[in-house]
Amino acid sequence: MRELKKDEFVKVVTKLQKYIKDTAELLNRPDDKYNFYYHRDRVFYCRSTLAKHAASIEKKHLLSFGTCIGRFSKTGKFRLHITALDFLSPYAMFRVWLKAPSEQQFLYGQNILRSGIAKMSENTPQYAGVIVMNMSDMPLVIHPMRIYFRLVFSQGFGVAAKSSLQVKNTDPMTVVLFHQADVGEYIRSEETIV
Repeated sequence: MRELKKDEFVKVVTKLQKYIKDTAELLNRPDDKYNFYYHRDRVFYCRSTLAKHAASIEKKHLLSFGTCIGRFSKTGKFRLHITALDFLSPYAMFRVWLKAPSEQQFLYGQNILRSGIAKMSENTPQYAGVIVMNMSDMPLVIHPMRIYFRLVFSQGFGVAAKSSLQVKNTDPMTVVLFHQADVGEYIRSEETIV
């Protein structure tokens, strides 16, 4: 377990900035100082005090600490996990709301067509990172260790295939949202998620 190197930190921050404006909001919180840590090709987000306690555990015995927000692939690219959704959704720049019939389609890992989009944030550029929401704001994401209710209920995140201006004039069968992660991954990849 260690803090991220400079090039690793840049990769993580550039990926997060596709979804949120400023990553300083994640690191400089009023309750404590938070940071990103590297352990077994995964990036964890946790309090600095928790990381100090975790440093006393041997590497081979330490499975997880904090929240795993993603992992580095063997080629060195950073990929976000669905577990990062709790930290992305409150600070999201762009959001997409799905109609009820297309929620199930998204939760099974499929891309979303224009006919499944209820509304979209204004001025969403093409290929921007978006947080996917449902229309009824039902709690579809509940972290097992947290008892409080969240103000924003998200289903996952993806990449906008079309800008918000292009979506208004497209065919209903055109792909508008590329799937990246959804809450169904908690069940589909239960053994490998952490």
